[in-house]
Amino acid sequence: MARTRLIAALILTYVAFAMLLNSVGTVILQSISSFGVTKPEASTLEGFKDITIAVVSFATASYLPRFGLRNALIASLVLAIAACIVMPLFGSFAAAQLHFALVGAAFAVAKVVVYSMIGLVTADARHHASLTSLIEGMFMVGVLSSYWVFSAFIDPAGLRWLNAYWVLAGVTALALAILLSAPVEERQAADTGDPEPAEHAPMLAMLRLAALPLVLIFVVCAFVFVLIEQGIGTWLPTFNNEVLHLPAQMSVQAASLFAACIALGRFGAGAVMARFDWYPVLNICLALLAALIILVLPLADGLQPGPIAGWGDAPVAAFLFPLIGFALAPIYPTIISVMLSAMPGRSHPPLMGLVVVFSALGGTTGSIITGALFAHLDGRTAFTLMLVPTAVLAGGLYLLRRRIRAIGP
Repeated sequence: MARTRLIAALILTYVAFAMLLNSVGTVILQSISSFGVTKPEASTLEGFKDITIAVVSFATASYLPRFGLRNALIASLVLAIAACIVMPLFGSFAAAQLHFALVGAAFAVAKVVVYSMIGLVTADARHHASLTSLIEGMFMVGVLSSYWVFSAFIDPAGLRWLNAYWVLAGVTALALAILLSAPVEERQAADTGDPEPAEHAPMLAMLRLAALPLVLIFVVCAFVFVLIEQGIGTWLPTFNNEVLHLPAQMSVQAASLFAACIALGRFGAGAVMARFDWYPVLNICLALLAALIILVLPLADGLQPGPIAGWGDAPVAAFLFPLIGFALAPIYPTIISVMLSAMPGRSHPPLMGLVVVFSALGGTTGSIITGALFAHLDGRTAFTLMLVPTAVLAGGLYLLRRRIRAIGP
């Protein structure tokens, strides 16, 4: 029973953080209208979240074993609840910046703890993989839920949308309550080595790994991928509103199609990768991504603001552009799997640390660049220019395959 409660707490924790992290696109859209900030200013919200994740993730590995996994997860959930309360109580852009900084710090701790605790509640590799897949799948459920929770509170006038954070605080509090009722046996995860070397070893290991050509190519690929994914995902609600002229509520709901396509794509990617070599499959994905950008975005040309009462009035681009999620879905987990398979087991923890850091930096860079392009050019041009990092990623995958082949099986 205690094991079941702990698993439920881990799953609900990931759902809560998925909703909180994914709200940044909606908050950017609403901040522009509610707080009167510019698009470049609004794009900094991604940085408050992702840079905090990167910095805290880099440092957490040294201290979490001393603090205790359960205690660390409790602290992160409490911090996330505080972040939720800040938004409706203060209702300003500065509060939004503080909110995402707090959420980023909390998630950086929670991600490390959740992945560490999976090993405490599973008996073998098969069950470990099964629970990991379930938790990652539920993360996407949280992403989808976030769009619909916020859309239910969006009002053309006023700050009613901030009340959505009371719902998110409730979900996070429920995860905390379940965790508090579940005892955790942490002895097998305890750090029994010398405390002083262990404190600095993770950071040194990351730095040593980052200097290897193979790892450098890999982290650049991860960085560029997240730049594309977050650049599109974060600004899709604004694109729907300003370019496709959907009402704010429908703009947020339509963006959920992008998350749904990524979720479905990742559920199906496992079967595809089990039968085919990863490199041609990912090249097909990149070609599909480029084709959708080139073919669908022109459909947004010349659209004029008009009454859109329902989905039947929405332009076809609102339904076709989110299909990019299918093309993006397999790339990130596949390149991580390929790298972990190519590296010795002792390199996996620092390698995953680099993944978290560079992914966070890629998300921030993508959001800021896309926001600047939205402001100085237009939304369609901003998304069309995603062809540039797509080409860079194709080159990175080619170099990655060459390096992996060079080190042999």
